[in-house]
Order: sequence, then structure tokens, then C-alpha cells
Amino acid sequence: MIQTNYNPDVLSCLANLSNDEVFTPPSLVNDILDLLPTELWSNPNAKFLDPVSKSGVFLREMAKRLMKGLETQIPDKQERINHIFSQQLYGIAITELTSLLSRRSVYCSKTANGKYSICETFDDEQGNIRYKRIEHVWVGEKCKYCGATKEVYDRGGELETYAYQFIHTDKPEKIFNMKFDVIVGNPPYQLTVGVEKENYAVPLYHSFIEQAKKLNPRFLSMIIPARWYAGGRGLDEFRKEMLNDNRIRRIVDFPNATDCFPGVDISGGVCYFLWDRDNRGNCIVETVKGDDVVSKMERPLLEKNGETFIRFNEAISILRKIALKKEETFDKLVSAQTPFGIVSSFKAYKENEFKDSVKIHTVNGVKYIKPDAVLRNQQWIKEHKVYISKSYGERGNYPYRFLAKPFIGEPNSVCTQTYLMIGPFSSEKRCKNVISYIQTKFFRFCIMQRKNTQDAMRGAYSYVPVQNFDESWDDEKLYSKYNLTKQEIEFIDSMVRPMELDNE
Repeated sequence: MIQTNYNPDVLSCLANLSNDEVFTPPSLVNDILDLLPTELWSNPNAKFLDPVSKSGVFLREMAKRLMKGLETQIPDKQERINHIFSQQLYGIAITELTSLLSRRSVYCSKTANGKYSICETFDDEQGNIRYKRIEHVWVGEKCKYCGATKEVYDRGGELETYAYQFIHTDKPEKIFNMKFDVIVGNPPYQLTVGVEKENYAVPLYHSFIEQAKKLNPRFLSMIIPARWYAGGRGLDEFRKEMLNDNRIRRIVDFPNATDCFPGVDISGGVCYFLWDRDNRGNCIVETVKGDDVVSKMERPLLEKNGETFIRFNEAISILRKIALKKEETFDKLVSAQTPFGIVSSFKAYKENEFKDSVKIHTVNGVKYIKPDAVLRNQQWIKEHKVYISKSYGERGNYPYRFLAKPFIGEPNSVCTQTYLMIGPFSSEKRCKNVISYIQTKFFRFCIMQRKNTQDAMRGAYSYVPVQNFDESWDDEKLYSKYNLTKQEIEFIDSMVRPMELDNE
């Protein structure tokens, strides 16, 4: 039977502007709003701000809740509408287009004072959903607020600047000249700053959170990429501040972003959080897969002596058992990026071996170079070592492999920036034992705690304990050594794919 009275919510059908500016589905917005205390919706004096309004869905869904919550206090429907939209709900649009879309969603008119606007009290077109074209503030070749490059964004008045008003000011409180009880939203995630791959984009979402905190609301909630847990260019100070802030009382984590934003591929997944100004304590961490909350635990954001957030609750007990051994960590054996000073684009090599040549492992296979092409760590050339790709990415659902396959770096060899070097070691046998360890699920499970993007630099190995490499290793031996339970082993098995089953 065909339903003739079905009226779909247009905001659940919008195509995203890009992976960086993602429209939030109404159902997700309501999940985020559910984190807030219910008494807010019956408070006629509470003020709410979406500083990054795109579709207006956050403001619209908050309006629905306030309409119901204030029904007994303001019985007249039109009076209630006028009060909520003029005195309680505020938005800052990210572009002129989204300002029109937001007003249409919230006021039912692209102009707040238009003929069809449901709010009767506005005397200007913008109402409480503001948009003002902002220019970047250039200091040298970059914007001092967001890091945009002058070459890319110093553009004419007819083009969008992507200089978001909320973060392009030292005094965000002057935008509306009021205090807010709640700030919620879905900020732009990153900003393209150049054409070179290694300088393609910079994170942006953390700037909106930092700016929102300056307004000192009672509650702050935003949905952002989960990369900040352990990585992200330029996020070290932000991560440190967030993980040491015990006002973050809830984190809802989506390891697979498509469970949150269907059809949107965001490496490392996404999360939303609740920051509660007046309440401090441990954080309730929820992991969502599909439509299910698969794990929920109240715990500190940082484990003892930790520097990054442990994403999965089930990993906590395993890492605590490892920490009890007080062993050296594997990152001490891993080189920095570009171990021999030879970048991935290096092409001054020969296909065949020649007198006094050095073997070089490149993304295009084994080649040969002159010894003087090695710009760094020449003392490692003659040593036994292990090489592993610095990047390895997967999409979809767990289990993942997390790392590319390692291989032996024989004496008289080097590698390009494509690889990291592990070692050096005193013999080929030790290298083989190291490889046996890397291939275990246990090893790669420890990597998983620090790796939420394609890259696995030296820091990703900091939760891996060093073993005695005079012997080989397998998972059974490691599980026994660290006294892991059946449930802990099953969790590792559910997250990490056996390496030996892969052909590459």
C-alpha cells in the first residue's frame, strides 16, 4: 500500500557540501540534544547558540523542544513562538547560502521579517540567524585566526572566503552581546590551505570549540572528527587541554563515521561530547556501532601517565595489565619520519646494482643509489633492520589489520620516506623475531590505541611493550604473559585481523 500522507523531512535528505562541511541529520541532532538536562526546555530564560549553522536543524529541533516545554508557561502559541525565536535561539551561519537555508528551516522564511515568517517580532531580514561576510586577517602569507593561505583565499568579493565569523574575532561575545546557556553545533572540520599533498588541509573544528569555551556557556556540545584523540596536525595543545578537562562528562564515539553520517567517509570516525561547566568528574564513554551502543563505561579521559585518549572501553583493562610490567616501549626502536633523509618523490636512483651502490626501498620497488645520496643516519646503512610502511588505511567495519607488512632491511640498504625503520638489530634472526611480534594481533591491538588515521608514525608505537627478541613471538605466548582473560582475547580478535591471511 502506498502511503499518501508521508511528508519527509527535507533536512534528512540534504546532500553534504563536502566531507568537511557535513549537514547533520535531524535524528543525530536529537541524540546530541538528549545529552542536555531536560529542564532547559522549560526555562523561558535559557539562551541557545549554534555558531556554525548550515541547515538550521539544531535551532529547529531546539525550537520544537522549547515549544513543548514552555506550553504551560506561555499558553498562547504565537506568543510562545515569538518569545522562543526572538529571545532564546541564536545562530551564526557559515555562508550566505546557509544563512538563507537556516532561516527557511527555522522561521519558514528566508527572511526573518518576511511575509511568511512564523515569528512576528523581527524588524530585519536576518533575525537571530546572522551572517556577515568576513575577510581573513593576513599576517604574512597566512590568516592569524584559521591558518588559511593568502594565495588560496585572498579572493574577490564574488567568491566565498570561508572566513567563519565565529572564529575570526578575539571577542566572540560581541557578536550577540549576551551570555549563552548552551552552545551546540557541527563545525567545519578542516580548511584547504594549499595544493601540495603534504600541506593540503589543516584542522579547523578545534578552533570552534576553543572559541565557544571563551563564552563560558553552561553546556557545550559539538560533533567533530575523532582524530583528535591521538593525532591530527597542530592539535597537540587542543588534545592536552581537552583530555585534562574534567568538565567533559560524556563522549559518544562512532569508529565508523558512516554510522553517524550515511555516505560520508571521515577517516578515524567521529564523536560528539558534552562539556558541563558546573560539574566535574569522570567521563561516560559510549561506543556506537550501527544502531547499537556496544560499550559504555565511566572513566578518566586519560589513563595514568597517558597522553592520548583510549578509544575503546574494552581496551582499558588490557592496557592496565601491560602497564603493570613497566617495560620499555617499542617507539624507542622506531625511526622518525624520513629515516635516511630521502623523500618519497626521490628519483635519482638506478634500476640495477652498480659498484659501491646502496640498495634503496622505494614505493616503486628496490632501486640503487650512491652512498652520498643518504642524507641522514648513515650509521644505519650497514646494520640489520626492519622496514614498515608509515601509512596503511582501511575502510568499513572491524576487524582491521592496522599496519602494512614489515620486511627485513638487509645490511647495505636504506629506504625512502615511504617507510619507517625499526632497529637497528645485531642479527637477521633478531629482525625475524621482531617481525613475528609485529605480525601478532597483540602488537597491532596496541597500535590501534594510538592510530586513528592512515599514518602510523613513531608515536603510534608508544603503547607497544618491547619483548626479548632473542626469541620469536605469537599471540598465545603474549596472551599468557600478560594474563589476558577470554573476554579480553575475544575483543582483540574482534578488532584485529590476522596478518598472515593477507596476500600483500
